[in-house]
Amino acid sequence: MQMIEGQYTNADGRYAIVVGRFNQFVVDSLVEGAVDALVRHGVDEDNITVVRVPGAYEIPLAAQAVAEKGDVDAIIALGAVIRGSTPHFDYVAGESASGLNKVQMDTGVPCTFGVLTVDTIEQAIERAGTKAGNKGAEAALVAIEMVSVLRQISE
Repeated sequence: MQMIEGQYTNADGRYAIVVGRFNQFVVDSLVEGAVDALVRHGVDEDNITVVRVPGAYEIPLAAQAVAEKGDVDAIIALGAVIRGSTPHFDYVAGESASGLNKVQMDTGVPCTFGVLTVDTIEQAIERAGTKAGNKGAEAALVAIEMVSVLRQISE
């Protein structure tokens, strides 16, 4: 039986972090966590590109452009959508998620989803590096693992 499973020991590659600036006070911590995780696993900082867009809704289009350019192994999407008193949250969060899934399915470039979709500012802060860990770092680790899995499949 052959077993293919992602490894974190061969993280070498090129990574793009596509970031929605909206709620920047939270998002900056996610970016720091993602970059730190990549570097700690052996990715050279010169192989990390950060692309900033206005918000989570715009992330899929920028991710698609990055993927189609063809010079990254994975894309890490980071942002924060905090529920308000209108349905706007549902549209932005849902379209960001489905758009990123479409990008990875259409291009074959893994797109990890580190876009926080939370009810309160407190929940966002918890997921940006306090009680609930740093979801940016987690999204970076998923990217490393997916690059490893896809490399093994193509061998």
